[in-house]
Amino acid sequence: MKIALLEPLGIPAEVLAQYQAGLEARGHTMTCYGDKTTDPAELLRRTGDSDIAIIANNPYPASVVEGAPNLKLLNVAFTGVDHVALDACRAKGVTVCNAAGYSTQCVAELALGLAVACLRQLPPADAATRQGGSGAPFRGREIAGRTVGIVGTGAIGTRTAQLFQAFGAKVIAYSRTRRPEVEGMGVTYVSLEELMAQSDIVSIHVPNNAQTKGMISRDLLARMKDTAILLNVARGAIVDNAALADALNQGKLAGAGIDVFDMEPPLPADYPLLHAKNTVLTPHVAFATEESMLRRAEIVFRNVDAFLAGAPENVVPL
Repeated sequence: MKIALLEPLGIPAEVLAQYQAGLEARGHTMTCYGDKTTDPAELLRRTGDSDIAIIANNPYPASVVEGAPNLKLLNVAFTGVDHVALDACRAKGVTVCNAAGYSTQCVAELALGLAVACLRQLPPADAATRQGGSGAPFRGREIAGRTVGIVGTGAIGTRTAQLFQAFGAKVIAYSRTRRPEVEGMGVTYVSLEELMAQSDIVSIHVPNNAQTKGMISRDLLARMKDTAILLNVARGAIVDNAALADALNQGKLAGAGIDVFDMEPPLPADYPLLHAKNTVLTPHVAFATEESMLRRAEIVFRNVDAFLAGAPENVVPL
């Protein structure tokens, strides 16, 4: 079969070469592109007559799916697939796989990092130090003893809960599906409204879909304590970010640590959260560590092998 890697996977060239050589030794061909593109015409050109296309987090629109004559597998080197034209894949009979699990540890770690950065005021403390200031204004707060609300107890949400518990926090959770193993960790499930009202830290860990888009609404944000912080390392569209910026600027929230936005960075200069008080912002990097990129590549090429063997893995329901 013909395989096309349409964008870099963030792994060393020699590692990619090993995967490529393994496939070519079995009679398959693989073309790799070393840069990213969001141009549909270029994506279609790169896909060409390939049977398998591999992408990461760049959009893959319906026009490309429909125009690729031989496409059978769209192998997404990412956990979320909301950037893929899934309806077009379903209509054309294209199997979609993802790389679920590769970023569990690193995303959970960044959630903890953002929490510490917010509670200990690390960005302004860093700036003050560089400008000759003292530590007098920077009395922080600890995670230990606080209530952390986890919204979504999939793999990442569950790992984040474990890390917060290791810091000494009490963890509560909201999820459409209650998992006995999470309850076995000592986590109590509550309604979303209760979670927002009770938590000192709220951490978002749900996918972006029709049910979750905008779920953290202005009304729910208004239920939060004015001493609370919100963390989002999931998807930007889950939160009403204009309402979040308003709450921060009005002192109705103590802070926010945000890695994801309504669009991919770079953000426009007038984006509300860029001008909101007490924010720690990162440009969608939670998934990106040296270790996670190697794990991701392993899953991606295992997906290829499984599909070629007639037993696809990590299949996304369409």
